[in-house]
Amino acid sequence: MPIKIPAQLPAKEILVNENIFVMDEDRAISQDIRPLNIIILNLMPEKEKTEAQLLRFLGNTPLQVNISFMRLTSHESKNTSRLHLDQFYKTFSDVKNKKFDGMIITGAPVEKLEFEEVDYWDELKEIMDWTSNNVTSTLHICWGAQAALFHHYGIEKHSLPQKCFGVFEHEVLLPNTKVVRGFDEIFLAPHSRHTDIDVEKLENHDDLMVVSKSPQAGILLISSKDGKKIMVTGHLEYDADTLSTEYHRDLQKGAPISVPKNYFPGDDPDKKPVYRWKSHASLLFSNWLNYYVYQETPYEWD
Repeated sequence: MPIKIPAQLPAKEILVNENIFVMDEDRAISQDIRPLNIIILNLMPEKEKTEAQLLRFLGNTPLQVNISFMRLTSHESKNTSRLHLDQFYKTFSDVKNKKFDGMIITGAPVEKLEFEEVDYWDELKEIMDWTSNNVTSTLHICWGAQAALFHHYGIEKHSLPQKCFGVFEHEVLLPNTKVVRGFDEIFLAPHSRHTDIDVEKLENHDDLMVVSKSPQAGILLISSKDGKKIMVTGHLEYDADTLSTEYHRDLQKGAPISVPKNYFPGDDPDKKPVYRWKSHASLLFSNWLNYYVYQETPYEWD
């Protein structure tokens, strides 16, 4: 089944060319189906790239999904045009009186800052509190996962001596957890972060479950026991070339950066990387949509 997105959204052409089933409002309104309403708080700087990455997987399920995008009013985006934001993005004040079946809160390039130093932290806290009563399940990605763990559970992040950067093997620790149904016992996932979370505090928290972790990259998947919050510390949504783009960008800036581990064939950055995590990324998003959103959300919100 398709995802419903605005007809003029630039990501639509990308997805159609990849044979992802999308439909615009005119087609969707003719179908008598109760679609899932998903809102995405996109905190990434290059928002159009992130839109395509997330929509690619949200559109690869048997469910019809209405997509809305949200932006913050307390932060001015420098990498996305104001026209694009005004045309396709809502603000919190636009949606705070509505209910959503699911929400995604993305990562953001602010992890080296303390949470309270982020200029939009107060607005983000208000939104995360709002999800408790207005969203069936929220998927938090990378810094968005760290923000949720800190705000909801008091679990701190800390700086790493070296950036966690590459594609790493992860073990499924709780195979009966719905978010990893169909996963192999060992699977690959990309990471790109300078910080990590307090593992001991996380593993001992009564309301959280560590679902998957890596000997090299640490914990990847965390779920609240009620399934209302799923935290992913890595980037399964990344395209095949995203880590390559980040690596060469930092090289050009003269920033300290190592070749991403286990990513380029033979660790040679002149070779084309191989896309080795796509199937598990697809499973992650479809499991979340099905088991945590569709199976749990009411047909009509009260």
